[in-house]
Amino acid sequence: MDSKTLTASVDDAADMKSSTGSPQLSWYAEAGPHARRAFWSCKVGYMLDGMDTQMLSFVIPTLVATWGISLADAGFIGTLTLLSSALGGWIAGILSDRIGRVRTLQLTVLWFAVFTGLCGLAQNYGQLLAARALMGFGFGGEWTAGAVLIGEVIRARDRGKAVGLVQSGWALGWGVAALLYAVLFSVMAPEIAWRALFLIGLVPALLVLAIRRYVKEPEVFEQARVQQYDTQDTPRFTEIFSPRLLSTTLRAALLTTGAQGGYYAITTWLPTFLKTERHLTVMGTGGYLAMIIAGSYAGYLCSAWLTDRIGRKPNFILFALGSMAIAFAYTSLPLTNASMLWLGFPLGFFASGIFSGMGAFLTELFPTRVRGSGQGFCYNVGRAIGALFPVLIGVLSSRFGLGTSIGIFAVAAYGVLIIAALTLPETRGRELESA
Repeated sequence: MDSKTLTASVDDAADMKSSTGSPQLSWYAEAGPHARRAFWSCKVGYMLDGMDTQMLSFVIPTLVATWGISLADAGFIGTLTLLSSALGGWIAGILSDRIGRVRTLQLTVLWFAVFTGLCGLAQNYGQLLAARALMGFGFGGEWTAGAVLIGEVIRARDRGKAVGLVQSGWALGWGVAALLYAVLFSVMAPEIAWRALFLIGLVPALLVLAIRRYVKEPEVFEQARVQQYDTQDTPRFTEIFSPRLLSTTLRAALLTTGAQGGYYAITTWLPTFLKTERHLTVMGTGGYLAMIIAGSYAGYLCSAWLTDRIGRKPNFILFALGSMAIAFAYTSLPLTNASMLWLGFPLGFFASGIFSGMGAFLTELFPTRVRGSGQGFCYNVGRAIGALFPVLIGVLSSRFGLGTSIGIFAVAAYGVLIIAALTLPETRGRELESA
């Protein structure tokens, strides 16, 4: 996708949305061209981010067969990717406060694209592990930079919808990765197809050209930077731990830990539980995956609308309760192949939709001068801690069984989220200048 194509699609979309008159879409038509270009740059970036990230899950069986690595080795690639992405998101938040949201977004998109391509050139497990870890560093950074950017360019009353729609790009990228996998593995030998899949991951690098030319820094950030220059008061990362912000930082980190811990608890182990303990054969079908992806996209869209409609906190609590119900259904109810297939939709809907309001909420919790640092730290502390949940479930399962362990961790995680949400302030409609 080149810069002219991106610009044309933005302008065409604006005209289309304007003509609909739909109240759910009117915010887009009323946004200025700068905001619309930032929106599409972030959404496409997040879609390509999701595409590159999800590629690994499709090629693990091929890597096991081709290189003879163990499932534990394959799982460690995923764990290390998540941990490095947490570090990348943290650092990208600091950079976005120092060098700007747009420049940080450019760097992170280019970073994860290049290292995804290098995954396709790896000659052994060690090289793939290193390339994938470095790819994760950029993937985590892209979320932080994009979420802060889009959160600052959209007006307060529409921020939740816009940021949530950007987040929905993840499900689209997941779907694109699944389609590319199906096509490449049907026309190429597996030992070549997996490399081609990763090499296609270089495509996001082209997005940097469009971002560089057409996307500008948010006005609220530029104003803060001028003030910092005039007063020689450079923002410091440690400010998010100052007495004024420490309580907010800790509670927001608990919120994200609950969301991501619950997500990893459910999505990492449920397929294994249902296939090995419930012996449900649908787990190996593309229909189950398609149902989850469709549910994820619908969840992102619905949550994006609800977070502006009912508020940030009620929306988090609603989706947390829905995720708890899904975890209970999967681990406690007698399921058939058909019922499990249809439950894939609400699984994706609630587990993914809870993230839709996260970017807007974190944007509104922190002042402009340290917004990137605060958002990057809180979201990625949650990601790092949440990444440990699958390991802890595996340990606990030897004593209580896998199904019970999944349920315990899912309920605990979403319970932490609900408590954190109840203690944090409601920020719907908050103007960033006064944050």
